[in-house]
Amino acid sequence: MPNKGIDAVAAEASAAPTSGKLTIDLGTDTGPFHGGASGTLYGLYGDGVPSRNVVEGMYVRTVSTKAQDGVQHPGADALEMLRPFVEAGGKDVYVYLTDIYRGFPYEWPGATGPERLADFTARVRRHVEQVLALGEYRSHVVYVPFNEPEGNMFGTGEWSYDGTSWRTDPRAYFTAWRDIYRLIKELDPDARIAGPNTCELYDEVKGFLEFAAAEGVLPDIVTWHELSSPDEIRTNVAKYRSLERELGIGPLPVNINEYAHNYHLSVPGQMIQWIAAIEESKVDADMAYWNIDGNLNDSAVEANKGNGQWWLFNAYGQFTGNTVQVTAPHPNVQYTLQGVAALDRDKRQARVLFGGAGGSADVVFERVDPEVFGTTVHARLLEIRWTGQVGASAQPLRLADHELPVVDGKVTLRLADLEEMSAYQVILSPGGEGAVALPPSVGWRRTYQAEDATYLGGGRSLNGPEGSPSDVDKFATSTGYHVGGLRTGSDGVLAFSVEVPEDGTYDVSVFANSYNLADAVREQGPTNVFLRVDGRRPRELRLPLGYKWAVWGHADTQVELTAGAHTVTLAAKDPDLGVTRGDAVVDKLDLALRDDQVAGSALYDAEFAVLGGGARVDYAVRGASGPGAAVLPRGGSATFWVHAAEDGEATVTVDRIGLGEGELTINGENVGIVERSSVPLFLTSGINKVTVTATSDALVLDRLRTGPSRGLLPTSTYPAEEGTTTGSARVTGAHTFATGGKAVDGIGGGPGNALTLTVTAERAGRHALTIRYSNGEQAPATHYNPDPVCRHADIAVNGAAPRRVLFPTTFHFNNFHDLTVPVTLDEGANTLTFTADELPDHDGRSRNQYGQRSAYAPVIDQVTVTPLA
Repeated sequence: MPNKGIDAVAAEASAAPTSGKLTIDLGTDTGPFHGGASGTLYGLYGDGVPSRNVVEGMYVRTVSTKAQDGVQHPGADALEMLRPFVEAGGKDVYVYLTDIYRGFPYEWPGATGPERLADFTARVRRHVEQVLALGEYRSHVVYVPFNEPEGNMFGTGEWSYDGTSWRTDPRAYFTAWRDIYRLIKELDPDARIAGPNTCELYDEVKGFLEFAAAEGVLPDIVTWHELSSPDEIRTNVAKYRSLERELGIGPLPVNINEYAHNYHLSVPGQMIQWIAAIEESKVDADMAYWNIDGNLNDSAVEANKGNGQWWLFNAYGQFTGNTVQVTAPHPNVQYTLQGVAALDRDKRQARVLFGGAGGSADVVFERVDPEVFGTTVHARLLEIRWTGQVGASAQPLRLADHELPVVDGKVTLRLADLEEMSAYQVILSPGGEGAVALPPSVGWRRTYQAEDATYLGGGRSLNGPEGSPSDVDKFATSTGYHVGGLRTGSDGVLAFSVEVPEDGTYDVSVFANSYNLADAVREQGPTNVFLRVDGRRPRELRLPLGYKWAVWGHADTQVELTAGAHTVTLAAKDPDLGVTRGDAVVDKLDLALRDDQVAGSALYDAEFAVLGGGARVDYAVRGASGPGAAVLPRGGSATFWVHAAEDGEATVTVDRIGLGEGELTINGENVGIVERSSVPLFLTSGINKVTVTATSDALVLDRLRTGPSRGLLPTSTYPAEEGTTTGSARVTGAHTFATGGKAVDGIGGGPGNALTLTVTAERAGRHALTIRYSNGEQAPATHYNPDPVCRHADIAVNGAAPRRVLFPTTFHFNNFHDLTVPVTLDEGANTLTFTADELPDHDGRSRNQYGQRSAYAPVIDQVTVTPLA
């Protein structure tokens, strides 16, 4: 597809856009930016899964999760993730007390309703007493006594209190609510309690509120679920506010603590529609939990990577100031162009996020205040692409950077070739100071659908349709269809006919999926296929695993192409490289021409960074690369969310103007003073938090740049099989995709089953320990959620107290990922010891009986040691 560009036009001077006009009225303030849409249900497994960088950079405001030691799902124990969540910027943890039980409906023990309620009451008491021991962190806890009571404890099913729905006869439910509420408040008068947490905002909620008001047991926060559409968010929040006025209560905070479907989650163009509705309503909301926990509802990849949805929330969370009125071409209609915008008058920036429709559109800024923006504005257009549920994404693509005149208080941007699955951002700031427009991040790109490719050989299957507006339980797929056939025993070849405009290096992304528990996939893990261009230059690709079919990731490579037509093939056998083992489906092939800059380079302008400590933006600084620069007073800071494609050395440059001084921290590690030249620093694969803090009275910061490694940090790799194993830990050749075909398994089940490696550091200090591992453990599930289990390793350096590190699923024991841990090493030889044992419950005695807490470390392939700086 061609580049999207920005053109300043008179609206009446050209044809009407296919997706209509999105109007941002910068003169109509709709209140302080709230940021409530970034909540998550079961999105955090534990400290490190996902990483604190990923949590903080997504600006997660609220999380709903199970009560401590609950057996509903693995991980996500409220008291274990409370502290790291708060330290990563989180506000509130909503504790689903009912998730102390297994099953859905909840399998609470007892032969009668009163017996069941007595057991539940005792568990609630124990949980509140545990929270009371947490000190200041307890103020971030919100108790949710009952979840979806109409379908569970107070419904009509086998596990209900008395077989009667509370919507028909509410007496048992109301009494239980009152008694549990009073118990919690008696134990902790400062406790906050949320409810009724119904599947939707039923009419019967009015009766609940009347009862609660009369008995003095009104929830502190009102909650319900919207597993519907964004228009229902706006409609029902307004309905609830009307109900408050009618009853003379509130206004109370609201959390829509389950929202969106499989079809929406991971897709920026879909999720922006929900975000717009939630932000307009000024409520909190948590994305629904349909799949695996610990990945922020299909936002996080592995431990420290973000997909397209993560970058959407990263952009949303960086809004500052007040939101302003946005008028969509089809107001409050799902699957159309929608948006949300904010104006920060102090920063002199307006930001709008929009998406949901393909084709062309006009984005019109009205009432552009000349005192804020002047008579010329600088407009930056960014695209946040869909990269699949398990497909990592680089930072948003810069599509255009232009200076535009303000005409009669208005700026109109005409956009073409919008992608329905993408979200877009425009950042408006003052222009006219001579800023040089930057070229687009990517010059040329095209998408080729698998169903349009030629299939040679046998076994082809055309699969679909997948998710759609009429079937939101299924997963989004680029056109709704995908192709199977590349599997064990197949002779299939999927041939894409492509045509490129010029000679060059092209990025190839194959969007594909293998279901990790499919029979043909269990044997090897990742399905291997073979790529050729015009029948030459063969290479093997390992296609991504997922937790279900049609859960998309991407396998990436680069090819050299000459201008003109070519054939790119994916085959199940190759005469030089071997045969496919496994079973895969392919959605599409993306082809992009790498830009003229050095591959792996990126730049981040300081005027668009997250500013703190009194830092401000100055648009009159001469010599700045963009429309402005950040001016940092002593102690002021600028924080950049930086993507790295892999763990290892990167070249980092802080461009400043003048003589100001500062220091640099990466992922919380101080890596030295800001230098005048590029420096080699370790970046973690995925999301990095890079902060520049001024140590002089005025540091004028222009931008941050990252580039590829120059090989200046001494790096050493140590195969696990060369270490010392004790007890049941052993070297095995069963993992064919381990480096050299060998790895160490059986670590854990007690400290006697260990791996010890000796590693060498050229000098003492902080180092990155990059561990290549696999983890395919999965617990039996009770319903639609797959339940992969995070394994852990207790890592001791030179005999010191071990640090427990969580390792997320890799979906198969023959599928290896990297995870980096910072450690302090002595100069010369150091010993690293890996052990593991099962973590007990919060009481330190009892243990989980459903295999939801592993006693074992992951399979370890190798360890790489690199200085941080």
